[in-house]
Amino acid sequence: MSQRRLIPMRSALDDPALFGEILPGKSWALWRILLIASQGETLSAEERLVFLELTGREREPDAPVDEFWGVFGRRAGKTRAFAILAVYYACLIDYADVRAPGERLKVVLLAATTKQATKAFTYIRGIIEGVPLFANMMDGEPTADTIRLTNGVDIEIRPANYRTIRGETLVCLLCDEVAYWHTADTAANPDSEILGAARPALATTGGPLYGFSSPYSKRGELWNTFKRDFGPDGDPSVLVAKGASRTMNPTLSEKVVDRAYKADPAAAAAEYGGEFRNDIEAFITLEAVQACIPTGVRERPPVAGIRYRAFVDVSGGGSDSHVLAIAHHDGEVAVLDAVRELQGSPDAVTVEFAGLLKTFGVTTVVGDNYGAAWVRDRFAAHGVTYQPSEKNKSDIYREFLPILNSEQCRLLDVPKLEAQLVALERRTTRGTGRDIIDHPQMKGAHDDVANAVAGAITVAKIEERRKIIFTRENIEQLKQLTQSKRPPHQMFARRR
Repeated sequence: MSQRRLIPMRSALDDPALFGEILPGKSWALWRILLIASQGETLSAEERLVFLELTGREREPDAPVDEFWGVFGRRAGKTRAFAILAVYYACLIDYADVRAPGERLKVVLLAATTKQATKAFTYIRGIIEGVPLFANMMDGEPTADTIRLTNGVDIEIRPANYRTIRGETLVCLLCDEVAYWHTADTAANPDSEILGAARPALATTGGPLYGFSSPYSKRGELWNTFKRDFGPDGDPSVLVAKGASRTMNPTLSEKVVDRAYKADPAAAAAEYGGEFRNDIEAFITLEAVQACIPTGVRERPPVAGIRYRAFVDVSGGGSDSHVLAIAHHDGEVAVLDAVRELQGSPDAVTVEFAGLLKTFGVTTVVGDNYGAAWVRDRFAAHGVTYQPSEKNKSDIYREFLPILNSEQCRLLDVPKLEAQLVALERRTTRGTGRDIIDHPQMKGAHDDVANAVAGAITVAKIEERRKIIFTRENIEQLKQLTQSKRPPHQMFARRR
């Protein structure tokens, strides 16, 4: 064992001089049971009944677990539990057997955003500064993201990113709201990427991984671990618990939860019921996207004689970007040639977009109906015709999917494209039963790059299908055209 506990978790939770005032009373009883069990400490017969309800297992682990995953509704107390764990692993465990001279070990908390991680950091700092034993261990004043301790351990918070976790020696990794990491714009499917990079960082110390999150769709590391390890047949070294918000936190207002269920039962079941959503599924696989993206090819220059098509996704305000994508068809394949993502005033963006379009010889750009009048006028001022798309966004994505899956497109290695395509979701709307394809409905999620690219590719494929193949029969029909009342489009075979 690389970690020697100076005090058992149960004793620390009971001691008023340690954590006794942090998780007090009946409202925190379930959390105390789970934290004690995660350390392989013995539960009472009464506690085991609660443990069975939350984990599907009759007995607690007989040793500290390697991983503890919690699927809990919002306001369930996850952040305070994380704070307890961070301080426990930083202050109440001896790492002398694994710490090299001068080496600093780390307890790291990862969250989807720095703002989210900062909330947990506030709890952690409050515990350390409020408990004299821990306060005396502080090595200088905390920074905005780090608390240094005299025992050679640092507590750090970071936004979830697989690049920054490599090369570290961790004694504990805390993953906050991991179900929502897959919406990051900087990497596709980052939850698996990050955890894949983090687990080796725990190997030297034998430290645990804790992942607590509200559930979302049935995909990603949280869902996969729950499906595989929840209940009696799961890996004994991986503990998985599941609980609704008011189960874990009885002080949460029942009116708030009831109101949420009346407004949107499916969303409330995930937000407060701790249930994974059945009405959301992934739309595009990472493998399909990567098969169509050549590494390092970020743009293709215009070539004389090729007819290019373009699609623009105009910003709806806020943090959305204006995105322009240009593509052409080459035989059976649609080729993406250029992508521009800009933020700023519509006038300045239109000037730059119009310049790029003219470079490729494009005089008409297709886009959605958002703000069609002002968008049309701005492009027209620069000699470009704006044509509203006949298809809505969901229809464009549906048409794009088989092109992607059959590898009938060549994309570009541009920022955000891979991540946004993989993050797309198919949601079934209540009442109508219609499927809507869009980015995840959560803060920070976008699909502007994906939409522009899918639009350009589908427009290019449509152009390809409009080519007419002239056969002897076609030529004979052409001779008869002036004598026929049939519409010209019925006289010729089209190539699909």
